[in-house]
Amino acid sequence: MTNIPMQRGEQWLKTLLHFTNISTEVKCNLETAPLLDAESPQSDSYWLTIDQTSLMSEQIRILIGADGSVLDAIQYLANSVLNLNQPEEQQASYTIELNGYRVRREAEIRTLAEVAAQEVRLTGKEVEIKSLSSAERRQIHTFFQDFPDLETFSRGKEPHRLLVVRPATESPTDPGY
Repeated sequence: MTNIPMQRGEQWLKTLLHFTNISTEVKCNLETAPLLDAESPQSDSYWLTIDQTSLMSEQIRILIGADGSVLDAIQYLANSVLNLNQPEEQQASYTIELNGYRVRREAEIRTLAEVAAQEVRLTGKEVEIKSLSSAERRQIHTFFQDFPDLETFSRGKEPHRLLVVRPATESPTDPGY
């Protein structure tokens, strides 16, 4: 049985790279996550990994961009374009990976969240985490769902939006991502 969303994602990313004169392979993997809520539909999550073995270090640096900005933009485009006009039950989530950037960044984000949690618990005061993309803020919001004594929310407007961690006694004024 073929996986059409995975094939669409792979072909879309190969085509985008081809348009930028980058000739390389794309590897695809389906990531499975446990269902958190049986009533909410879970979309498939695909990792589209750009094979860096045939790329020069300058190409890798450009494709990742400052603080992952180019990789984030490619990922945003992939999720927007590949889910356009798809019924909700056929929509998928795509993560674009290159040179281990996403894995390293995920570890950095987890460390940021753990340090913020320790500081909030120690001081009882809110902590602001800056310089996160909306996807990274969403990762931290999800991470903190396992800690009932803490809550998170986002404050401000892009590009200066930040994530706030605080004791779970106050109600947030702006709960969006």
